[in-house]
Amino acid sequence: MLHLFKTLSLFIGLAAFTLNATAQTVVKPSDKNIQYIGRVSFKNPDSPAWNYTGTTIRVNFSGTSLKMICKPESGYFMAKIDKSEAFKVAFTGKNDSIATLAVALPKGKHSAEIMYCIEGHDNNPEFRGFILDKDAQTLEPTALPKRKIEYIGNSITCAYGVEDTNPNNHFDIATENHYLSYAAITARNLNAQHFSVSRSGIGIYRHYGSSKKGSEVCMPKQYEYTRIYDKSELWDFSKYQPDVVCVNLGTNDTSPDLETPVSNTQDHNPNAQRPMGCDEILLKAGYKSFLKTLRSKYPKAKIVFLCGSMLNGEGLKLISNTLDEVVKEAKKDGDKQVYRFNFTPQTGSLGYGADWHPSIAQQQLMADELTPYLKKLMKW
Repeated sequence: MLHLFKTLSLFIGLAAFTLNATAQTVVKPSDKNIQYIGRVSFKNPDSPAWNYTGTTIRVNFSGTSLKMICKPESGYFMAKIDKSEAFKVAFTGKNDSIATLAVALPKGKHSAEIMYCIEGHDNNPEFRGFILDKDAQTLEPTALPKRKIEYIGNSITCAYGVEDTNPNNHFDIATENHYLSYAAITARNLNAQHFSVSRSGIGIYRHYGSSKKGSEVCMPKQYEYTRIYDKSELWDFSKYQPDVVCVNLGTNDTSPDLETPVSNTQDHNPNAQRPMGCDEILLKAGYKSFLKTLRSKYPKAKIVFLCGSMLNGEGLKLISNTLDEVVKEAKKDGDKQVYRFNFTPQTGSLGYGADWHPSIAQQQLMADELTPYLKKLMKW
């Protein structure tokens, strides 16, 4: 019988770990049986680093317990042991470097899948290994799913505020959970690997509330790097060639311009009336340029441009029409593997998360819509 907790707060200090190391088996991150899914930097193979949500670590192991070692303050993970329900693991304190993932397991082979479930550009997480029982070991890994999806998105894909139920609350890493996002759910539904290259507030040519002329903090200017906001390492696209790429950008491009800020009578509620700070010419040019980038990286992938559920009214009309034009022109120019998909706009009937973001129920609805679409498109 597994003894697991929804939120795990049992941590062991490094000093205690050092004293008891002789009674345990320490597994380094470079162990050949550990699998990684996501953009991970191995500059230091004993402390691999990343900062995109959804990055996942998988391992099979023997023994009756499993502990995970991370850099303190790395943030939150969702862990799944064998076929148990996934639960949250926190590395939030300055001394939180080791977390117990499982105890009192029956003897035999076990599996662990641990997904980083928040945006890590402030936490800069690093994984530093596992601790097993004495004489226990990692085992040959289970083959990864052959199907591969890449999601490129904003806060919706990150599942910003999804664990909150008060739309007037603001961002908190404790209520963000990519594991509950439409992206992760759809990947599980389709038995597919998925990469998430997503950041809250980001757009195709401008960040939320930035200048109408555009901003450095836009996806095309960050996309080629292993970690967002870190230009020291280019990502090697040969490491992961997705079958399908889902691009969910545009919501933040329609946000107010710096010169026309939201007034006191307006808020983050997507249903509020507000002037859009979006240049239609720059918007379309941004999409077309990014499509060329994606096609150069993924010559065989199907590429699907999405309209997110937070778009509505004039914003939805602008993004949807622009994407229709981009896809039509791409097909005319010979790229037949570009597609369009719109999520149902949220109305509040399924509740809201923090800052009027999709609730758990809304994320589930999005997955229920996207799953059959991709299944049919990919013949999965």
